[in-house]
Amino acid sequence: MSDRITVGQLYTGPVTPNMLRKPQTGDTSGTPSKPFAQVLEDNLLKLSNHAAKRLEQRGIELKTEQMKQIGSALDKAAAKGAKESLILMQDMAFIVNVKNRTVVTAMDSESMKDNVFTQIDSAVIIS
Repeated sequence: MSDRITVGQLYTGPVTPNMLRKPQTGDTSGTPSKPFAQVLEDNLLKLSNHAAKRLEQRGIELKTEQMKQIGSALDKAAAKGAKESLILMQDMAFIVNVKNRTVVTAMDSESMKDNVFTQIDSAVIIS
């Protein structure tokens, strides 16, 4: 090869500034985007069938504000890298899958007595 590459030069031939610029077409097909419904669903708190049954059996009713608090606790747990978290709120406890934003099970104060929580890697206390 007789072509010589110098420091700061990536190509062996003459390069004009126009060749280095990316086209400004407004096409964002290269960036992955989720449909709005998927983004909305990813940010909502879901209840597993088991958790829904436990809430009903134990007479626990979650208000919108409490759901928001649990969602906020999930965000904090996710920021720390948690996978399965115990969320303690007032006289209730929830085991939550952080990645799926799903409440796996729910307990009231009576159900929590003398209980051992297993298969969790974090705990968030909501005061």
